[in-house]
Amino acid sequence: MMIPMGEKQICSNKKAYHEYFIEEKLEAGMVLQGTEVKSLRAGNVNLTDSFMLIREGEAYLHNLHISAYDFGNRANHQPDRQRKLLMHRKEITRLYGRVREQGYSVIPLRLYFKDGLVKVEIGLAKGKKLYDKREDLKKKDTQRELSQALKARNRA
Repeated sequence: MMIPMGEKQICSNKKAYHEYFIEEKLEAGMVLQGTEVKSLRAGNVNLTDSFMLIREGEAYLHNLHISAYDFGNRANHQPDRQRKLLMHRKEITRLYGRVREQGYSVIPLRLYFKDGLVKVEIGLAKGKKLYDKREDLKKKDTQRELSQALKARNRA
């Protein structure tokens, strides 16, 4: 009997929300080696420039850097190898169609442990233009100024 442990976040891809409009989010498992899981538990991972590609009906995560495990021996993993994603066939074909026809990208948003298993949250994303990024920064600035003004008013 497996005791549910909840979710524990390993890392997130903050750059993705700045660079892309996230249209849809999906959860997928990953095929990993033992030393990769140990390295993930230590938090030695970088999601920044990673992306998903579909080859021969299977989904793979590219450019996901999981550092070598410090206490690993000669059986340690390669840090930048391609990792297979575990998803349903319907999800893979639907994502493949969206990427091929409408110019979307599929990028990982965060890595986390869910009930002891490593999961990756991937997002169907469309790239932002420079003016979209500027507009988002303006919204953030005005929201921050507004919240600071409210805090100052509540203190007085």
